[in-house]
Amino acid sequence: MKFNAEKFRENLAARLRRQYGKDISQANEHDLFDAVSASVQELILPSWMATRREYEKKPVKQLYYLSAEFLMGRALSNNLINLGIKDEVKKVLDEMNINFNVIEDEEPDAGLGNGGLGRLAACFLDSLATLDYPGHGYGIRYEYGMFEQHIENGYQVEYPDNWLKHRDPWEVKRSDLAVTVKFGGEIKYGKTPDGQDRFYLENAEEVIATPYDMPVVGFDTNTVNTLRLWQASSPNGFDLQLFNDMRYNEAVFKQNDAENITRVLYPNDNGPQGKTLRLKQQYFFCSASLQDLVHHFVADYGTDFAKFPELHVIQLNDTHPVVAIPELMRILMDEYSMGWNEAWDIVTKTFAYTNHTILAEALEKWDISIFQSLLPRIYQIVEEINRRFLIELRAKFPDDYQKQNRMSIIHDGKVYMAWLAIHAGFSVNGVAALHTELLKNVELKDWYGLYPQKFNNKTNGITQRRWLCSANPELAKFITDRIGHGWEKNLSKLKELEKFADDEKSLDELISIKRHNKEILVDYLKHHQNEFLDPDSIFDVQVKRLHEYKRQLLNVLHIMYLYNRIIEDPTFNPPNRTFIFGAKAASGYRRAKAIIKLINTVAERVNNDRRVGGKLRVVFIENYRVSVAEKIFPAADVSEQISTAGKEASGTSNMKFMVNGALTLGTLDGANIEIFEEAGKENGFPFGLTTEEIQKMEKEHSYSPQQYLERNPALAKVVGQLIDGTYDPSHQIFKEIHDSLVYGVEGQRPDVYYVLADFELYCKAQEEIAKAYTDKKAWARKTLINIANSGKFSSDRTIEDYVRDIWHLNKVEVADSDVK
Repeated sequence: MKFNAEKFRENLAARLRRQYGKDISQANEHDLFDAVSASVQELILPSWMATRREYEKKPVKQLYYLSAEFLMGRALSNNLINLGIKDEVKKVLDEMNINFNVIEDEEPDAGLGNGGLGRLAACFLDSLATLDYPGHGYGIRYEYGMFEQHIENGYQVEYPDNWLKHRDPWEVKRSDLAVTVKFGGEIKYGKTPDGQDRFYLENAEEVIATPYDMPVVGFDTNTVNTLRLWQASSPNGFDLQLFNDMRYNEAVFKQNDAENITRVLYPNDNGPQGKTLRLKQQYFFCSASLQDLVHHFVADYGTDFAKFPELHVIQLNDTHPVVAIPELMRILMDEYSMGWNEAWDIVTKTFAYTNHTILAEALEKWDISIFQSLLPRIYQIVEEINRRFLIELRAKFPDDYQKQNRMSIIHDGKVYMAWLAIHAGFSVNGVAALHTELLKNVELKDWYGLYPQKFNNKTNGITQRRWLCSANPELAKFITDRIGHGWEKNLSKLKELEKFADDEKSLDELISIKRHNKEILVDYLKHHQNEFLDPDSIFDVQVKRLHEYKRQLLNVLHIMYLYNRIIEDPTFNPPNRTFIFGAKAASGYRRAKAIIKLINTVAERVNNDRRVGGKLRVVFIENYRVSVAEKIFPAADVSEQISTAGKEASGTSNMKFMVNGALTLGTLDGANIEIFEEAGKENGFPFGLTTEEIQKMEKEHSYSPQQYLERNPALAKVVGQLIDGTYDPSHQIFKEIHDSLVYGVEGQRPDVYYVLADFELYCKAQEEIAKAYTDKKAWARKTLINIANSGKFSSDRTIEDYVRDIWHLNKVEVADSDVK
């Protein structure tokens, strides 16, 4: 992009005048952030409009990525990097005495996602635009995100994440494209002019879905795709008569009820009301998105829906958007009078499904009572899909009644959304090689037997534009100085770095870069959490969603073990270590919250014990999010990827750590396996039971936590310390954690995730790390080898795999716009 510094300066000043009635000397930091962002948005708009025109000019197949989450992160720096003008903009701001880093920190993280699912979706959108593929996102514009996490007295406390407190300068409201979504009501039917049954709803609750568009800027290209997010409101939300009757709460009840749909990401669903709201959210954005697609199709091509799959491919990001399948059936049949077979043919050519989990409890299913009452017509369609499917099953497996029941989309009083997705979709993919094999051979074995041609693997990836260019500019420069540009769009070029693995100067520079990145994180934590860390210590980091299978508990039990050794053995002299955690627990996930409390309780004890003498420090980073992750990944020495083998679908934090030069301490799980294959096991620290070993124990029911406690007194001690008053005088706070390991709780067998079984092997791997870190040059060499072999884990490669095997898109080059 050609950058006109003078015009940019003028736009910035004009924005301040129009929006705030201020000049630059009067503007505060947020005013300046808004004005700079608005000025950058002005530069993006011509290419955004040109991209839309290019897609409209000639019919082209486009991808639509439906996802409950899009964890986009801050947009300012990322957009500037992708536009190729970050240095020029910083120079202009410097000349105006505006500190770019200060105003960059004014941008809130967009509260549109939580974990790897949402971050993957954001990376995919970046890669699609960068590679010139027509691909867009559809989701929800959450008013308060998930929540803002505070740690109070060691506990997670949830506060609203008011990320929209100010306007979002990157979004464009499209009120002209609003649609109506209906809930509840009674199903009625009549006849069409040609005698067909026509179904419709009466007395349904109507909610307005208004789209807000965000530009998705490709790197070093003119392509700017779109993320469209829906916000809910009521068409008649304010009752003036009730208000005048002084019944104020009743007057706005409908509006509040509608707005609740897009209020919060993943509302607590421990009760029927929460489950209903979750399902309402999912149907809301799926229905709005499909109405949007169909309306545009009809406006351009009329009702020749045979062309619809030729121009649309819809990827369902996990089970949250699977309700889109019966919704498209409804639209085609009820609004356009299409017959069942014709509609089903279109639907089955349009949808593809990505599975992100092996955990059976995470494969979404809905109680019929909730589903049917909230979405009566959709449930009726699902019933008919299932009726026809069961006829197929009975023909194929006439005597296997158990299989017929297991595979029924509706059974045991529930609607199984993953089953619906697999049956109706033309593609089913896992997100790492091991994950896909487990789906085919274990979790979805019945379905793989029925539809082997649908199953395929697409190992996840991350975008190097954000996780290297933006998050780690010193390392990005280090790479470019040695191998030149080009890796920004082809990460496999990093392989060329291997020839510097024994270059002393390169290793010294790599050590210096890591040290400086650690200092940046140290400074951040000092100012934001009053934590004082030693940048010369090993930064051992585990940052991800808090879930028992991810085994933050294994990590903290090891810290307790190390602490005991330091206190009890004066000859024990390990290298200084800082253990860093960052994680949010779902608001209704009691045991995960107890693990956060345990981490913080151990941290308070360890960090304030003078006997430790700097050997050990533990820090829990509050409100972990993308902007903080951008400081953590470049600073990490050790990447904790310690999920129970066979439980993590893929992981993407493991890839972000790898590309930033952290060494993987990991089980043979998810994409860890592929990381060890690419970098070599000798350049990481694999440990733990394998998936096959765990499957064998589960099949034989041979696992006994007690045997591990009996043969390892040090382990027995730390487990006992959960309830003996060492960390909790009441003996109650961590009792459930203790009992879940030793006895089993809530009908579960003890130690479901094999924490005790892997403890000894984990400790040995940690000892290897301590030993390896003493040789700084050898450690730096391992770091460089990891960076050089991280090319496979670019989301650009993942997208090319999807395009080749599932989406079959063509690149569309957008000409340079005349207007800048």
